[in-house]
Amino acid sequence: MKRGWELKGGRGVVGAALLLSGLLAARAQTPENPPVAGVSRLSLADAERVAFERNWDLLAVKSGVDLATAARIVAHEFPNPTVSLNTFKIGTHEDSTTLGNGLWERSYDSIAAVNQLVEIAGKRSSRQASAEAGVLSAAARLADARRLLNSGVAHAYLAALLADTNVAILKQSAGLLRKEADIAEARLHAGDISEADQSQIEIAAAQLELQARTAESTATAARIALEVLLGNADPRGIWAPGDSLDSLAVVSAPAGGLQPGALRPDLAAAEADLKKAHADLRLQKALRVPDPTISLGVEHEPPGGGPPVDTFNLGLSFPLPLWNQNRGNIEAARANEEQFRIAAGKVQAQVAADIASAEDEYDEARARWLRYRDQLAPRSAKVRETIAFAYEKGGASLVDLLEAERTDNDVRLATVQAMSDTAGARADLEAARAVLTPEELKRDE
Repeated sequence: MKRGWELKGGRGVVGAALLLSGLLAARAQTPENPPVAGVSRLSLADAERVAFERNWDLLAVKSGVDLATAARIVAHEFPNPTVSLNTFKIGTHEDSTTLGNGLWERSYDSIAAVNQLVEIAGKRSSRQASAEAGVLSAAARLADARRLLNSGVAHAYLAALLADTNVAILKQSAGLLRKEADIAEARLHAGDISEADQSQIEIAAAQLELQARTAESTATAARIALEVLLGNADPRGIWAPGDSLDSLAVVSAPAGGLQPGALRPDLAAAEADLKKAHADLRLQKALRVPDPTISLGVEHEPPGGGPPVDTFNLGLSFPLPLWNQNRGNIEAARANEEQFRIAAGKVQAQVAADIASAEDEYDEARARWLRYRDQLAPRSAKVRETIAFAYEKGGASLVDLLEAERTDNDVRLATVQAMSDTAGARADLEAARAVLTPEELKRDE
């Protein structure tokens, strides 16, 4: 964030000395993550934990696992048998037999049967394999949603933390300029500076105060955005970060390398979708074979024209695949399988691209932050102190002093930005390298 403020001309060693002492005393206090009275603190670890418990989108993805589990239960259930009762040769009430005129003795032909559909040709196993793959896919998507949510929470938290840090820096700079304005007013009365110089300092201080208010609004918006991710039904942004940018930036990035059989959740979901599509194709092919229905019944035939006869019946029925051999559904399932195969290949390439990009971004951000921290920031502070000392001795102008102060503030803002970028890139790298083992995937079912 640039501050465009200059001072034309400058006189008075005593006023400059007072100004320098105020600058050095204020600089000794870091503006990063200042304490806020009466406001609750929230660490990044706590934010991630709350998000896993209450995030709206994650809760919706969890319901997908429940739906897939229900589909697996259905796939393991057997078709219910059917019962049929049929009565034939019904006559009048007087249609009795030699046994009598009761309902059981009349000359009615009654048949009771139980019919059971039997799935053959591997339909049941294919349906169950499809359901199992669906559960694995849903569990992997839940893990992938957690992976992305963790990265999103980290970026939202860092945005709020960076905004709060910028607010502190701008407020500190505005306070320094207000002190400079007071000193300038005294020097104006002493005739050391012109009224225009004193006015420029006041204008610069007012600009910084306005920038600080704008930064406060940005910080509030960032805190509210994080509360939305945390599932807060009434987000107001009334909290303060419990971590500092420096503490988050120094955390090392996760090591590379994958465990045997481990996959990133989105790739695991894509491969589970491919397995499900393959099982669905097998099912559609198996549906070309008709399923038989076995019937077992008993027939009661009282004496009418002959002796009474009670017999058992065994029947078998199945549809004849003459006109419909399920070709359309088979071709649709084959095309669906090919689409999921392509999608899995694309996700695999995307995983490699994400890791490579995240590694490059992390290396760049960390190198930039370390250079600011170890080289540019100390040199900028050294230059400011040197010019301030020279100004005190009459060897530098007031313009040089304020320019050094402006540059030093710009470097401080760039340093905290590099801290935030490093921590954010580390979160992206963790998300890119996050993997699931088969055992972990089973636990998420």
